[in-house]
Amino acid sequence: MRRFGVLALTGTGAVDGVPAARRACAEGPLVRDLRGRGPHGPQWLGFAEGDIVVVSGLPGGGKSTLIKRAADGGIDSQDVRERWERRMPRALPYAVYRPLVRCAHYWGLWRTLRSGASAVVHDCGTQTWVRALLAAAARRRGRGLHLLLLDTTPEEALAGQAARGRGVSAYAFARHRGAVARLLRDAEAGRLPAGCTSAVLLDRGSAARVTRIAFRRP
Repeated sequence: MRRFGVLALTGTGAVDGVPAARRACAEGPLVRDLRGRGPHGPQWLGFAEGDIVVVSGLPGGGKSTLIKRAADGGIDSQDVRERWERRMPRALPYAVYRPLVRCAHYWGLWRTLRSGASAVVHDCGTQTWVRALLAAAARRRGRGLHLLLLDTTPEEALAGQAARGRGVSAYAFARHRGAVARLLRDAEAGRLPAGCTSAVLLDRGSAARVTRIAFRRP
């Protein structure tokens, strides 16, 4: 069975002095914990061309910010929502047209997956069927699915929601906290979500350091 891993987690293309692609073949699925690295963390994360990267974490934890800064053409439902909000009357509640936003988001995601292009995808963490869909797409194209997991405190996430002027309900936030906590617990134990071939753990500081998520030929 062919295995895929992170090609590079630093600008030098190596992790701990050993090329990450070689480590992936030797060790199988990879978990890289970059939390606490702060200004000493990598500036770019590299993956094989055709791979899919899913970015997960708490609402307000910095997923959209990371994707916009580091991933050209990243697929983020927040972008779709903002486009629709600009077109809709201000007095119209988002809940009214939310189903249309979701349809538009998943239609765009499906087109990208069908094309076989590399992709960076925003994941809320509570919808495991989305990761299952991405994993199936990666398998069909013979590539890998990688998880970038942002580990932020609830306080940091709530502050992020306040800064963007948009939050989630207490019930939804509790669901997100439970889902992300499970992902973190499993990753720290070396267990990856079904279909994932690697995981990278980032905190606020190390995520802020990343300026590029790149794909290149293995």
